[in-house]
Amino acid sequence: MADEEAALSPPLSHRRDPIKSSVHNTAAHRRRQQAIAVGKERRESLIRAKRLCRDTVIDGSESPFEGDMIIDEEKEALDSKTSQTVLELKSAIAFQGKGATQKKVEILRVLRRLLSQSEVPPIEAALQAGAVPLLVQCLSFGSSDEQLLEAAWCLTNIAAGEPEHTKSLLPSLPMLIAHLGEKSSTPVAEQCAWAVGNVAGEGEELRNILLAQGALFPLARLMMSNKGSTSRTSSWALSNLIKGPDPKAANELIRVDGLLDAIVWHLKKADDELATEVAWVIVYLSALSEKATSLLVKSDVVRLLVGRLVASESLQMLIPVLRSLGNLVASDSYMIDVVLIVGHTITDELLSGLIKCLKSEHRVLKKEASWVLSNIAAGSLEHKRLIYSSEATPLLINFLSSAPFDIRKEAAFTLGNLCVAPPKNNEQPGIIVVHLVSLIDSGCLPGFLNLIRSADIESARLGLQFLELVMRGLPNGEGPKLVEREDGIEAMERFQFHENEEMRNMANTLVDKYFGEDYGLE
Repeated sequence: MADEEAALSPPLSHRRDPIKSSVHNTAAHRRRQQAIAVGKERRESLIRAKRLCRDTVIDGSESPFEGDMIIDEEKEALDSKTSQTVLELKSAIAFQGKGATQKKVEILRVLRRLLSQSEVPPIEAALQAGAVPLLVQCLSFGSSDEQLLEAAWCLTNIAAGEPEHTKSLLPSLPMLIAHLGEKSSTPVAEQCAWAVGNVAGEGEELRNILLAQGALFPLARLMMSNKGSTSRTSSWALSNLIKGPDPKAANELIRVDGLLDAIVWHLKKADDELATEVAWVIVYLSALSEKATSLLVKSDVVRLLVGRLVASESLQMLIPVLRSLGNLVASDSYMIDVVLIVGHTITDELLSGLIKCLKSEHRVLKKEASWVLSNIAAGSLEHKRLIYSSEATPLLINFLSSAPFDIRKEAAFTLGNLCVAPPKNNEQPGIIVVHLVSLIDSGCLPGFLNLIRSADIESARLGLQFLELVMRGLPNGEGPKLVEREDGIEAMERFQFHENEEMRNMANTLVDKYFGEDYGLE
């Protein structure tokens, strides 16, 4: 997925299930962290290729120089040529005679080619030769579109380098942002958006600088463009810009006039590439902004996301679509209570799409689909019955025993939620005995015991919660006996002197309650 994970904690009133309630607020918090982390991990190699291999020019035609890029030069020679080109650019900027503008454009084009080639472009050589101040000069107002495009392109590829390379663009940011505006040609604005997106993707400090300098609104305007590549590039840049952890940018973005309409339009009409970038915008909006979540669930976005989930086989598309749906389900009870009503087509289609992802060979899709299901299973009794009777349940049971740990954990949340009846008032939640017995008969208990033995506190807590259901809920007092036969007492006793007070108290209480002095006496 992407550096690894995002969502605003839903209000306490939105906690729906005891098996999940003690962790439901942290489940949403995990999504916020996930979305923030996703920022760096997210398609890193893909983004690098995208940053460095742009091959269209102002009129949208194929680049005339694509075929003659120098690929095999030794690094030393490449660095030397880059340094020399920067010096030539400096001379061309100082030259005021006839043909000065064309000379600058030609040198900028050579520099851009150099910065676009090889696995390790000669960025350091360009910076040491003083490229950035010269490129900023080439962005001056009144310059030709060709010059502006080439200069912005060079800066884009410099920003694709190491963190210190990206930070070197600080002096250029005001001009790059200025050229995002309506007075710029579309190709120039798009290239500047690409550069800004690379800078925003580097970290929170640079995002905050871009936001303070006013990058958000012009990028949002570009996202509404009718030109696919412009909308795609600006959507990608926006997803980098709003990824947090501060929710301020996401809250500001959702208030931009026409933004929600543009999201709906692109999800409905766009090709997979653009729709994928828009879905990433939704990931961060739904992860960081309650206002955005509220607007999104009441729009046509959910239906369109479900449609993309069902129809697409693209991993790049399915990841942000699943994350968006998961965030919306976890963060707003309106999704469960009003949108995903059992018996409605959209609910059946969502379940079908999730089952498709559970069957996928891709680990990330299995994990994300399990997470979405765990929150739907925390809904009404009807939602629990729907999932329980579906093809999802045997897949999740299999995950619990054989999948990688992160998938096992999400599967366990879903299976646990299927066994707990929604609580009434402040009463202790009931147990859906038929579901619990069926899961135990399917061999789920060892999987939950393994969670208790894991080093992950959240997983261990979930395992203890499920053990409590088993010991309280199995008919004829069979629960404690089964737990003892499966070495459950030993699993609980590992927390007898644990440093985590909550876990220590939970485990000791269960042992005392179900295996106290009277245990085994007839």
